[in-house]
Amino acid sequence: MPVGTLANVKTVTPAQLKDCEAQMVLANTYHLHIQPGEDLVAEAGGLHKFMNWHGPILTDSGGFQVFSLSEIREINDQGVSFRSPRDGRLIYLSPEKSIEIQNKLGADVIMAFDECAPYPATREVVDQASIRTTKWLERCFQAHQRAGDQALFPIVQGGVFLDLRQRSARELSGFDAVGYAIGGVSVGEPPELIEKIVRSTTPLLPEHKPRYLMGIGTHREMVQAVAAGVDLFDCVIPTRLARHGAVLTTTESDRLHLGDNESRRWNIKNAKYRTDFTPIDSTCPCYTCQNFSRAYLNHLFKSQEVLGFTLIAIHNITELIRFTQRMRDAIFNNCFVEEFGHFLTETPSLDQFK
Repeated sequence: MPVGTLANVKTVTPAQLKDCEAQMVLANTYHLHIQPGEDLVAEAGGLHKFMNWHGPILTDSGGFQVFSLSEIREINDQGVSFRSPRDGRLIYLSPEKSIEIQNKLGADVIMAFDECAPYPATREVVDQASIRTTKWLERCFQAHQRAGDQALFPIVQGGVFLDLRQRSARELSGFDAVGYAIGGVSVGEPPELIEKIVRSTTPLLPEHKPRYLMGIGTHREMVQAVAAGVDLFDCVIPTRLARHGAVLTTTESDRLHLGDNESRRWNIKNAKYRTDFTPIDSTCPCYTCQNFSRAYLNHLFKSQEVLGFTLIAIHNITELIRFTQRMRDAIFNNCFVEEFGHFLTETPSLDQFK
């Protein structure tokens, strides 16, 4: 899911997203509450009309941003008080308030308000956050006023402590939600810990319901998560990298000489692309690769033209979506391990792909 934090995927229009074959986008409760406010979005007819995106939308609860971006004034079992990073005003978020905001925003999938413990953190701190997340979930379901048209996903927490993760997954599975999310990863942990967390937690969530790993978006991370049973991902990587001129590719020719570093990331600003009149990826069907050369993209960045951000964002989003499509096809064709096993540190059981 491309990330459209403030009701827009940076530098890319909804029509361009559709052409990239994006099926769903993500927006953020925390940021939209601060600007422009959920009441204005509701007055506009909800997020779909406000941002002119007619596909599914998921809104994060704001929990991660509260704990990662804000100057927290107070946190207790009732909720969190913090200063807005935009204007310094005091804001209060509770499970009830987060759900109220998301009900007004009108996304198709909304997330439960959770406490995301930082990394590193002591076991005591993580344990308390995990317990509070489960208690807050009960209140989220009680406050949810649009269960008929908005799916509420719980969020598994537990930090890097596998037993706390497993306890959280089992507790949340008891709520019989439409889908489930794994949060609190990609907050500073080394990659091997993320893989271990996902591999041990995902199988404990109902396999017949969507399982969503939050904040993940590299090729390797997605393969490892799919091998564990994850279905949904979101990440700012494709657009954030694009604004720095970084291009994502995973062509077969790349794999032949990159060895273990299959996810190739290179900078279009490099001098060698000044006279390179080939597309980023000759096998890519995106608007950028079908119409523009590396030399032209190099020129746009050297000239500080914003169009360069858009064109590389279109390619990067298309690249990651095509990559997930390849994984899906490999699962249907019973060849996932053969196609993507080189991304894995541990070979999964073939039974889970049947």
